[in-house]
Amino acid sequence: MRLLRNELAEVALGGCYHRRMALLEVRNLIKTYVTGQSPFGGDGTGSIRAVDDVSLDISNGETLGLVGESGSGKTTLGRLVLRLLEPDSGSIRFEGRDLLQAGGSELRRLRRDMQIIFQDPFGSLDPRFRVQQIIAEPLVIHERMSAAARRQRVSELLRAVGMDESAGGRFPHEFSGGQRQRIGIARALALQPKFIVADEPVSALDVSVGAQIVQLLADLQRQYGLTYLFISHSMPVVRYLSSRMAVMRRGKIVETGPTEQITQRPLHPYTRSLLEATPQIAV
Repeated sequence: MRLLRNELAEVALGGCYHRRMALLEVRNLIKTYVTGQSPFGGDGTGSIRAVDDVSLDISNGETLGLVGESGSGKTTLGRLVLRLLEPDSGSIRFEGRDLLQAGGSELRRLRRDMQIIFQDPFGSLDPRFRVQQIIAEPLVIHERMSAAARRQRVSELLRAVGMDESAGGRFPHEFSGGQRQRIGIARALALQPKFIVADEPVSALDVSVGAQIVQLLADLQRQYGLTYLFISHSMPVVRYLSSRMAVMRRGKIVETGPTEQITQRPLHPYTRSLLEATPQIAV
């Protein structure tokens, strides 16, 4: 049964099934936010469990689409797996290494392989920096490269995301939202990561521009062998880009499985409600 299961992918070999090692393994992850005031009034405090005992695996080279309504905990989960936020409890393993126990130089090495594309292409780029400085920043921090080598790498990255290398000398405010998101993607690719969290990367863009960005992400995945956690509230976008899907509601993963199976034969009532709200793939 697909409902509420989070299993490693199984690969047929010689008539037997063998578990394929996941690139990312998350087990029983919990994150609680304490609010400043009790929801019932007075001077007490309340709490919100944004991520509630979540377990999932992402195999090397695949895209796991994480879908759910606003406030379901998707972004919090995405930031937890990159350790941009610290969980209350649970475990996160990346290539078998315990991410929550990593510190200092080990965490710095892991950061090279794990990057994020932010939702807001207007707020995620420093307006004081030129595009070349923005994309080169990870190289300055993590790589020992000459200034000329960095410039060359930035030019390559700009071309990879469909922009002219002359864009490097301009500031973010000179570009459209879609172009800014391409710059953010170039920055995420700078260190040649293995794993990228794409946090609602097209939700702030026009439909046609968003479609171009989704296609770019698919092309880059094939070109560089990337693994994605693709976060979205849009079922059609997740269906197009993702090989597997996880449905999140009120901090919990309520259903996981191959994307086609979930969109054609959903098991959880919440999944069915999401699909029914999307006419082109309603069930």
